[in-house]
Amino acid sequence: VQLQASGGGLVQAGGSLRFSCAASGLTFSTAAMGWFRQAPGKEREFVAAISRSGSRTYYADSVKGRFTISRDNAKSTVYLQMNSLKPEDTAVYYCAASYRAYGLSSPDEYGYWGQGTQVTVSS
Repeated sequence: VQLQASGGGLVQAGGSLRFSCAASGLTFSTAAMGWFRQAPGKEREFVAAISRSGSRTYYADSVKGRFTISRDNAKSTVYLQMNSLKPEDTAVYYCAASYRAYGLSSPDEYGYWGQGTQVTVSS
């Protein structure tokens, strides 16, 4: 299984970025997908998750209303649109795949992880 994330970078506060994560080696439509992030010196934290069909989405309170997770099962890709970025959003972001249907805010429920991609938000 490979999860290939792209779209990170440097952006000013208030700006936007869009992540993509392309999956291969798994039946994408049977996997819930999530995004997590880890800032220096901090634990990995939940950002957003989406159910297998895309009908249900979940967000951390810190990103609700600013970030949007979506997926295209035909392309085996999950997206994270990040708007109104803040310096505290600076972190390495990871996409992950889970065959679980619940508990998607816990990294323990994910069996597959992509490589991290850096987001830096300058003030």
